[in-house]
Amino acid sequence: MFLTFVTFLPFFGALFLVFLPKESTGTIKQTALAVAVADFLLSLYLWTNFDNTTHAMQFSMNIPWIESWGINYHIGLDGISLLLYVMTTFLTMICVIASWEIKKHIREYMIAMLVLSTGMLGVFIALDLFMFYVFWEFQLIPMYIIVGVWGGPRRIYASIKFFLFTAVGSLLMLVAILWIYFHIQETTGVATADILYITDNLDVPLGTQKWLWMAFFLAFAIKVPMFPFHTWLPDAHVEAPTAGSVILAGVLLKMGTYGFLRFNLPFFPQASYEFVPMIAWLSIIGIVYGALVAMVQEDLKKLVAYSSVSHLGFVMLGIFALNPYGIQGALIQNINHGISTGALFLLVGVVYDRRHTRLISEFGGLAKIMPRYTVCFMIAALSSIGLPGMNGFVGEFLVLLGIFQVNGLWAACATSGVILAACYILWMFQRVMFLELKNPKNIGMKDMNMREMITVVPLVILIFWIGLYPKPFMQTFDASVNHLVSKVSPDNFRPKKDNHGDSSHGEHAQLITSNQMASLNHKLQMPKNVLNKD
Repeated sequence: MFLTFVTFLPFFGALFLVFLPKESTGTIKQTALAVAVADFLLSLYLWTNFDNTTHAMQFSMNIPWIESWGINYHIGLDGISLLLYVMTTFLTMICVIASWEIKKHIREYMIAMLVLSTGMLGVFIALDLFMFYVFWEFQLIPMYIIVGVWGGPRRIYASIKFFLFTAVGSLLMLVAILWIYFHIQETTGVATADILYITDNLDVPLGTQKWLWMAFFLAFAIKVPMFPFHTWLPDAHVEAPTAGSVILAGVLLKMGTYGFLRFNLPFFPQASYEFVPMIAWLSIIGIVYGALVAMVQEDLKKLVAYSSVSHLGFVMLGIFALNPYGIQGALIQNINHGISTGALFLLVGVVYDRRHTRLISEFGGLAKIMPRYTVCFMIAALSSIGLPGMNGFVGEFLVLLGIFQVNGLWAACATSGVILAACYILWMFQRVMFLELKNPKNIGMKDMNMREMITVVPLVILIFWIGLYPKPFMQTFDASVNHLVSKVSPDNFRPKKDNHGDSSHGEHAQLITSNQMASLNHKLQMPKNVLNKD
């Protein structure tokens, strides 16, 4: 019951705002902030009372919803979803504060932000496939409105592109969900969409797994976004208001990586192994491509947007390392990206509010007149490139360690992204903060005010906290990661012996031959002589 209350508190807060006079802008902002702060504090209670020694779902509730179809209101949190849940409430609070400068339709804006928060939280707690799909689609609407109404000059184009890309992938996922629902009903005699039940009982041949895997893959790859499905992201980021960019980078993109961990890996473990090389190369291309394109951007916001394409490539690479190091690195890097990139978008918004431009060429020498801003920007930038002692280093190190155990060539190629990130981030920082203060429009710019410091300083604290002492975060998902790795272990695919010493093959058994197993091991553990040859 408590988890339901925390999830829907922002929604009921939005309903309350409907009845406030739209002229009472101060009351509207304060009410929205009070709801967001309360929701964050309540989510901290979930974290502090979470048992990190078990992979089991906690704070769960399972009651009939559409009983004749076996669809239940089933919710819960495990180590994989908990930190994403808490980060959602945290960034919603930060975004409400950052939205204090919104000038038009303030009541409607705050309603959209709070409704969006409930939609995102619902994605992370849903343990019923149809319920998950409802929340997955529901959060599209407020995000579409935020970009389309309060965005930049090309906001309509960006919002429609964002909506269409996501909706197309979601429809294919819905087809796969329906197939799984009827298959489970046919094979087990139970009409259910329960995710935990399906995880334990879904038993389909490898060929069918691949088709279902691809349907889920497209929905989640667009949301991440992976190369080449990333083209909607720069437009959405550039046109979205500052808070919209923060919540988009900090939470919405993470829903894609969460989907891979919650569905693709445990539902289709053998297909996941088969697709590891494809995911690895697409991720590496995304890492390098995103960094190279970011390097030539003239717009600060577009640079940070393309850096997200690069950084999320590391997350995907860690997930499909399919070992504890890689998946732990991917999960902590999910959080790190939300913190560091969220801080960068907030800081870009600071100068945009003052100059109404984001062109790097319009700035230079800001360190002389905005010292607080420069320090905060420097910390966020160094975090983004993975400087040791900051949060970005922890995640990237674990991801590279995990993928190196699988394929040294992939790890070497991915490492180039770290170097390229340092190039584009430090070059941008030099041009904006240093050089000469030539532009007369910049001379009168004021440093960060108290409200802006309140939005950025908590993120700076988290950057150093995770970088210097990541243990509380890592412990949260350790048991869940180990359980997930055991689910996708290749040992599960080896033929099982019956009492006569023969391999038993059921009609739908997830088994592969010894030749296929050798080929699979060859893909995942490339011998040294092959690496030397490459």
